[in-house]
Amino acid sequence: MIDWLRREALAPEVEIAGRTLPVAIRRNARARRLTLRLAPDGSEVRVTLPKWCASREALAFVHARTGWLEQQLDKVPARQPPLPGGTLLYRGEGLPIDWSERGRRTPAIEQGRLAVGGPLENLNSRLRRWLEREATRLMADDLAFFSERARIPTPTLRMTSAQRRWGSCSTSGTVRINWRLVQAPDYVRRSVVAHEVAHCLHFDHSPAFHAALDRLFDGDIDSADAWIKTHGRSLYAAFG
Repeated sequence: MIDWLRREALAPEVEIAGRTLPVAIRRNARARRLTLRLAPDGSEVRVTLPKWCASREALAFVHARTGWLEQQLDKVPARQPPLPGGTLLYRGEGLPIDWSERGRRTPAIEQGRLAVGGPLENLNSRLRRWLEREATRLMADDLAFFSERARIPTPTLRMTSAQRRWGSCSTSGTVRINWRLVQAPDYVRRSVVAHEVAHCLHFDHSPAFHAALDRLFDGDIDSADAWIKTHGRSLYAAFG
């Protein structure tokens, strides 16, 4: 057996551009082929494989495509924590951060700027909490809107930091949305919420699901999907 294959039987990993990344292997009963992707923040390599596929094939698949993975890693934005005088991405726009140590600690938008005070050393955590609260507020409104349009009771909303997906819907009636979407343009965030409401009607990606999504979403779903594909990783730059 190849040495790296023997080692990774216990701890799957791959070296990309001088970095060692863990390999997360997930089986999917509906998968028909191996699929490979990099986590949005570049923290791990993810492989989805059919039930019949051996794990060693998945690892060989990863190692055969290290060149492609290196290209994807190059596209991951550098970590850029928000700083005073900088900007915070909010609803598709950069809000200037107006920090004053004597100012109030709870951030607030004032005249097109984000005013915030308190100790500088925990500014990052206060800004993140503010974004998470804004995400909950905005997405709760989105969820109520699309649920009414779908003529279903409004599901329970949960914020998530999931790295695998932007949203999910459970059969128990809970919709989970990645809070980072509050940084995306409104139509992008709303498209994800509408997508999950459509899943409340159809737990698949059948023609019936897509027809329901077209009825629910009041925007261009292709444009929203294209934005996420092109810019989604940028939503991890400030807070990882």
